[in-house]
Amino acid sequence: MSIKTRIAAAALAALAVTGTMVTTTSQAQAKPPGWVWGVGAGIATAAVVGSAIAASNDPYYYGYHRCGWTPRYNAFGQYVGNVRTCY
Repeated sequence: MSIKTRIAAAALAALAVTGTMVTTTSQAQAKPPGWVWGVGAGIATAAVVGSAIAASNDPYYYGYHRCGWTPRYNAFGQYVGNVRTCY
């Protein structure tokens, strides 16, 4: 780390400490909750509804319901092998 970088880091740290002291020494003011409660309620409701929907569906790791092996052929019509296909 060069000396210029160290000086810049020290100046930035001093500025951050000064800014923190200025903001913490001001008086606190109570305000009505306003729209914050609505946003919080919306997020909580979305979490509950999303959890209920996810719990009611089959998990993905059970796989698809209709899967099977399908023969594959190349461009000349020769049998190449089987491929698992799900639909």
